[in-house]
Amino acid sequence: MSGIAVFGITGRMGQTLVRALREGGTAQPLRLVGAVASPSSVRLGSDAAADGAPTGVLITADPRMALRDAAVAVDFSLPQCVAVVARACAEARVPLLVGTTGFDRATREVLVAASAAIPVMIAPNTSLGVNLVARLVKLAARGLGPAYDVEISEAHHRMKRDAPSGTALALGEVVAAERGRQLADVAVFDRHGSDAQRKTGDIGFAVLRAGDIVGEHTVTFAVAGERVEITHRATDRITFAHGALWAAAWLAGRPPGLYAMDDVLGSDQP
Repeated sequence: MSGIAVFGITGRMGQTLVRALREGGTAQPLRLVGAVASPSSVRLGSDAAADGAPTGVLITADPRMALRDAAVAVDFSLPQCVAVVARACAEARVPLLVGTTGFDRATREVLVAASAAIPVMIAPNTSLGVNLVARLVKLAARGLGPAYDVEISEAHHRMKRDAPSGTALALGEVVAAERGRQLADVAVFDRHGSDAQRKTGDIGFAVLRAGDIVGEHTVTFAVAGERVEITHRATDRITFAHGALWAAAWLAGRPPGLYAMDDVLGSDQP
């Protein structure tokens, strides 16, 4: 059974990963061997599980200690922590799946550099369903063409830090690429005032933050007389956790390089 280290163990996804590891279900069974939180966390030295049966793994702020027995690592910490995690994994030669979103271009460059030494997967959404939706969006963008207006809406819980979500931006990038454009050139994130009329080729984004919404994404293709909507709704974070564990098991043992969830979809289902 391969060992996995979890960065961001005290967060929502970190604890959901603990739950998913208890449930099992990945093609290659994984066991928790490292649990990392920030140096200021009040849970340092405590068991990785906040509730339920203890894991026997204590929370540390030392990445090297957490990675010592790990065959793979997953990062669901904070955007400003991703670069530190990537460098630690590259030094320890431990494959890394990054589920954290909202990091900047400089951090992405660190991930790219790390991928020369280890396999690195950047996965803004680890749900298998969402990644299948991305394929459907690509097919729709190709088949419907630029005459269709595209709007992307997403909804998450009130505590989510980045907006639009990494998943929404990734879906926008799929559409823009199919149209031969850069998303930065056609994305519209704010419409208000007297000059808010849509421009041809825009990809609009709408964001909702409320309550405990786990995650919802809809890509709308619209033309006069017709509207096509592709929607994914998550009702439990466990779907992201199981997808992350399956992808992490897949990533372990791969050659160095940069990977995405789309690379995993061709593999056997968990």
